[in-house]
Amino acid sequence: MSQPVPVPHTSATIRSGIPAVDGYLDAGYATVPGMSSRFAAAICCGLMRIQSELGVAGPAVEVGPFEGRFFIALALALTHGETVVGIDLFDWPNPEVIDRFEANCSKHGVLAERRITWKADSRTMQPEALLAKLGGRRPRLIHIDGEHSRAALTKDLELATAVLAPAGVIVLDDMLHPGYPTLMVAVHEYLGRHSDMCVLAIIDRETVVAATKFVLCRSEWFKRYEAKLLESYQANVWPLGADFEPHWCLVLSLDTKLAEIT
Repeated sequence: MSQPVPVPHTSATIRSGIPAVDGYLDAGYATVPGMSSRFAAAICCGLMRIQSELGVAGPAVEVGPFEGRFFIALALALTHGETVVGIDLFDWPNPEVIDRFEANCSKHGVLAERRITWKADSRTMQPEALLAKLGGRRPRLIHIDGEHSRAALTKDLELATAVLAPAGVIVLDDMLHPGYPTLMVAVHEYLGRHSDMCVLAIIDRETVVAATKFVLCRSEWFKRYEAKLLESYQANVWPLGADFEPHWCLVLSLDTKLAEIT
């Protein structure tokens, strides 16, 4: 008797495990203009759920929220008393983008008291200013989706590291994107300067546009987060993993097959 053909995973089948987030991913995410991957949003919010289960609390930060697609998912993943800060120049493609951002947040249930909209330049921001905006609380997740240049990413990474909670994670957008090859250079240089930080996981692309993300954490938290991600997303683990020399990390993907030898 033949075995049933496995149904391939699609982005819509991946869940964060947080009802408010999953409801938004199902019914609202694609309606908010942006280029962020639904798959990556589900995994990152799933990681926030894991943090809460491990007792890790604190605000979240996004550099470059645009009209709020990914920002809203992060906000809905927060627990009681936590806030999310969106840092952006809010000048592209026009100054009205900030109004659309605020309207999208309100439409999808992100209460005004849960979000802070900060029109500012992360590239010149001092850690003390960001911590003050956060009320002195160190963020447990920082998503960097700002200017896609080596210099800008370097500055955003240093800012994020200076304010990050001990158990916090940094999520980097558009890694391995063919349009921004020097971003990888900035990441490797950063890892060379910060030996206490490592790549926890790679979240694979859905398309060239909805490209790969890297998740970074402090090395002391690597095993705890890795074990929990394996529990939640075993079906999405690409078997070979990623060699970051000297350690290997998870690759989470919709397509986990290996290349065929022909």
